[in-house]
Amino acid sequence: MVLDVIWLILGMVCLIKGADFFVEGSSNVAKALKIPSIIIGLTLVSIGTSLPELSVSVNSALQGLDDMSFGNVIGSNIFNIFMVIGISALFTPMIVEKSVVKYDIPILIAIGIFVLIFGFAITPGTFSRFESIILLLMFVCYMVFIVLRSKKSKVIDEKQEETKNKKWYINLLFIVVGLAGIIGGGELVVNSAKKIAINLGMSELLVGLTIVSIGTSLPELVTSVVAARKKENDIAVGNAIGSSIFNCLLIIGVSSTITPLNVDVSSLLDTIVMIISVLLIFIFTYKNYKINKIQGGVFVAIYLLYFVYIVLRNIYPNIFAF
Repeated sequence: MVLDVIWLILGMVCLIKGADFFVEGSSNVAKALKIPSIIIGLTLVSIGTSLPELSVSVNSALQGLDDMSFGNVIGSNIFNIFMVIGISALFTPMIVEKSVVKYDIPILIAIGIFVLIFGFAITPGTFSRFESIILLLMFVCYMVFIVLRSKKSKVIDEKQEETKNKKWYINLLFIVVGLAGIIGGGELVVNSAKKIAINLGMSELLVGLTIVSIGTSLPELVTSVVAARKKENDIAVGNAIGSSIFNCLLIIGVSSTITPLNVDVSSLLDTIVMIISVLLIFIFTYKNYKINKIQGGVFVAIYLLYFVYIVLRNIYPNIFAF
């Protein structure tokens, strides 16, 4: 147990420094190429910080740990919205790009509804290979949509004209080293936390929804908080939203392509909570494209209540089961 705690701390250090390097390199590349920061946040940063979720979910599916695989995705998305965006907003009010409110948040809501229908209506309790192929095709379509948006964008932020005088290979080195720190740190945190949790007698689903999902979402949390402190709000918000889209489409798609993914009926409520979390951020940002510190505090409070509920559901299933 002591060794696991040491690995956990080491993983956290790798995550924090890796996120710092990764945001710095990605931001500079975006400015140098005159690519809007929000596009970098929705693609490169979100995919890079979601690699731990992909690794854990695929490995869980291969080992037949379906509840942990699905719980990891749903739990990570709930954590992304309530905690990643919420905590980031506590550091500084988050200005949300208009295009994110117009396109990406509604897309994430629609994707959440698709996940709900596929997992609990059309083939109740299972994601079939046919459904997984649909999710993967949706992911490809979304990536194409992002690229087309990037090409059509004519607006260049003033900050993008102030590109730091760093050679391209230095920025690339920052990205590679940062990504290695994020992935390696995420793996250390997840593996050590998972061992600690299982030793404490937690269920497979609870481990997926809490320890594993929080562990694999730490890259998103650390990256977004670092980005927020550097005033790179587009990367911070785009990272959380893009990562959640990536999780639902690619990770569930790949995992259920390997083998049809069975999901527990109790995950229905968790999936609904995920959809509600995205609806809330849409409501908060619909008019003023901003998440203030009070709203960030509300997000954090909601997540803490949800966390307490799922723990109680594990301890007293007859009372708290949905």
